[in-house]
Amino acid sequence: MTTSVSVAPTDKLSADERKVAFATIIGTTVEWYDFFIYAAAAGLVFKQLFFSPAGNALGTLLAFATVGLSFLFRPLGAFLAGHFGDKYGRRVVLVMTLVCMGLSTALIGLLPTYESIGILAPILLLFLRILQGLSAGGEWGGAVLMAVEHAPTHKRGRFGSFPQIGVPLGLLLASAMFALMSGVIAPGDAFIEWGWRIPFLFSIVLLFVGHWIRRTVEESPVFEEIKERKSASKTPIIDLFKNHSTLVILSALLFAGNSAVGYMTTGGFIQNYTTDINGPLHLPRTPILISVTISAAVWLLFTWISGGLSDKIGRRKTYILGWFIQLVGVIALFPLVNMGTIFSVSIGLCLLSVGIGMTYGAQSAFYSELYPASIRFSGVSISYALGAILGGAFSPMIASWLVNTTGTTSSVAIYLAGMTLIGLFATLSLRDRTGIPLGPDHEAEQLVSPIAWKKNF
Repeated sequence: MTTSVSVAPTDKLSADERKVAFATIIGTTVEWYDFFIYAAAAGLVFKQLFFSPAGNALGTLLAFATVGLSFLFRPLGAFLAGHFGDKYGRRVVLVMTLVCMGLSTALIGLLPTYESIGILAPILLLFLRILQGLSAGGEWGGAVLMAVEHAPTHKRGRFGSFPQIGVPLGLLLASAMFALMSGVIAPGDAFIEWGWRIPFLFSIVLLFVGHWIRRTVEESPVFEEIKERKSASKTPIIDLFKNHSTLVILSALLFAGNSAVGYMTTGGFIQNYTTDINGPLHLPRTPILISVTISAAVWLLFTWISGGLSDKIGRRKTYILGWFIQLVGVIALFPLVNMGTIFSVSIGLCLLSVGIGMTYGAQSAFYSELYPASIRFSGVSISYALGAILGGAFSPMIASWLVNTTGTTSSVAIYLAGMTLIGLFATLSLRDRTGIPLGPDHEAEQLVSPIAWKKNF
């Protein structure tokens, strides 16, 4: 069922709406910068500094396994954030997740290596990565709802793209920081010795900036209405799985198709595959980091485009278009990468990023319009966290294993194409609900099932 609300296109955004847009971009950028510098370091240095006794191949798998490990704790973070976000508000959860992420990231930058303290080094690394996973599990849902629930109805897709933009911005900033350290400030052995630590320690500066900005934002108007009506669910998690379990699975698969492909770069696989001195390409590290930075800018641009496009043609049509573009990018990626030039790698990553952005920009508004107000934070957070496990959590490790087992990147392309088709299937299984009222006084209308083969929950 689709309900549209007519709003004059000349309506101006209020000062509070502009503040929310800025805060969700900045806050999410900080959060995902912290997350992505770990993934980049896992592909570039952690296998050597924390898992060296395992050897190159197994050390690479172990380093990528720690990237995936944090995803297993995202659902717990999502459960906690969803419970408290639906009961006590969106803003308090966002501040807490930002502080947790920033502190754990900075502490990684201070960790001794395996050479210094032995097995305790990777154990501490895993513990801090788990804290990052808990934080990331709660971050996205809160940022999305703060953006979408503040948005004018006819601009939900655009507003929902703001926290989405923070993800490629975080990747861009993380890749740029590593490129700066590797190529300018600490080239060669200095990067391995101490240069990799600086991007982690820089997180403290970003933490203070993001914390200050988020504390200035007003609570979501939808939650304020829920609080005023005393209609908050006492058991949002139980209500979610009792009444909406099929929807949770489908919306998780929706994100899985995007995240499996996106984590080829954000999870460090491409960086490791192209620069590994024992690999087939062994390209220089800094130019590859610059290529990833450029591809992140392309991802950002098309995330922005697809968010606005979804306001015009609907979330579902935007997604379907995005899946076909992403499939083209997946098919073209490794033939371009395996040409072995910086230019061809850059073209492959940028083409892939077009599809990733087109299947990412509409996600915030699409997710928000799927769930009733009383359990919306829990619904979007848990669906996102489960989708991250099914898609992105271990995709770098799976890709490394496939290359080591089959000796070819064609197997990776088949895997990524399959994940893209799963995302397309999930999209086709859901109705477009662009413009449906989000407030608690429209709960009955929101309960009309968005699942294509169901009439009601």
